[in-house]
Amino acid sequence: MAETTGIGTGERAQPRPRKASWRLIGPGIVVAATGVGAGDLVATLIAGSKYGYTLLWAAVIGCLVKISLAEAAGRWHLATGRTLFDGWRSLGAWTTVYFTGYVVVWGFVYGAAAMSSSALPLAALFPDAMDLKIWAVLCGLVGLVFVWFNRYAVFEKVMTVLVGVMFVVTVYLAVRVTPRLGEALAGLVPVLPDGSLVYTLGLVGGVGGTITLAAYGYWVNAKGWTDAGWMKVMRLDNRVAYITTGIFVVAMLFVGAELLHSSGVALAKGDKGLLDLGDILADRYGGATAKLFLVGFFATSFTSLIGVWHGVSLMFADFVAKYRPSLVPAGTSRERSLPFRAYLLWLTFPPISLLYLDQPFGLVVVYGVIGAFFMPFLALTLLWLLNSARTPAEWRNGRLSNAMLAAAGLLFVVLCVQQVRELPW
Repeated sequence: MAETTGIGTGERAQPRPRKASWRLIGPGIVVAATGVGAGDLVATLIAGSKYGYTLLWAAVIGCLVKISLAEAAGRWHLATGRTLFDGWRSLGAWTTVYFTGYVVVWGFVYGAAAMSSSALPLAALFPDAMDLKIWAVLCGLVGLVFVWFNRYAVFEKVMTVLVGVMFVVTVYLAVRVTPRLGEALAGLVPVLPDGSLVYTLGLVGGVGGTITLAAYGYWVNAKGWTDAGWMKVMRLDNRVAYITTGIFVVAMLFVGAELLHSSGVALAKGDKGLLDLGDILADRYGGATAKLFLVGFFATSFTSLIGVWHGVSLMFADFVAKYRPSLVPAGTSRERSLPFRAYLLWLTFPPISLLYLDQPFGLVVVYGVIGAFFMPFLALTLLWLLNSARTPAEWRNGRLSNAMLAAAGLLFVVLCVQQVRELPW
């Protein structure tokens, strides 16, 4: 708990401000690592392969957007002492209806996707060991056991190690392909090549943008940051995290620009595109570089898996606690609660069936619609909450925060419409 300084009998104790320190950061690394999955790296690689360095500016803006969203979520938790679901609930019953549908359907489909993504690099590293589906099930079970038996402190340390692996691999690849820094700097000037508008918006909105941005405040609380005295620490933590994300994104765009754009090579869509890149790296730089890349691919995918297993389960436990407090008795750790573990099981076992069956058509459509609405839902509800009397006046949005959240909301509404239009109706 944060230390407080009393200001008199009957008056509310004020939190003692903490100095921002590199030694204290952690939740931001967790949220950034979870949000950047294999699909984000493929999208960035394809951007580099199609447009070279031209869209580098869009990737940078995307990171700034995520900084503003994660900062807003963390600020709500620290300034109000309430969780984000508390805030959503105060806006009306419609938020509860949406969140319920989201966590049920999204979790079911995402579980299968996360397991498959983590299995792909393992199957490529050990081609004769076992079937891809068995690798996927194994990844899901390992994630389940790890999150079930470990609390936040251990979880954060493991995530930090995996982020270190991601960082080393991506930066190594970016250096290995010998980027043209002059062209890269020119790519920081906003330019829209013909036919690139929707793709650019996707690059701005897609990298590191998932429900895990909403989970950031929960990880902040799990770290022990519980009041506004931690605000400076949280902001440093958040900025470091998304600068790290920016380095990942820029590094992969460099690889796409140098390795794919110049040679006209096209990658497959989805996570399998990273396997294509592994083959290209093996041909160009040898098997050792390709294997190192596959290790980084696994770290990227598995951080997303265990991050969602932990963070979204925390959110679900908080959701249940508001309606059935008997299931999360006072003083019980959310990580040890029945709802937390029930959602862990939901993320792991029902999705295994999707690994062996084609995803039902109706489920794909519902998943696509609910998922497309989440980021505009997050941006616009944060804008609402942080400009209302629900937030102490000192910590309400300023002009810059309002501009960033409004721009993010508009961006995600446009992307939402585009995603819904592209669904296989």
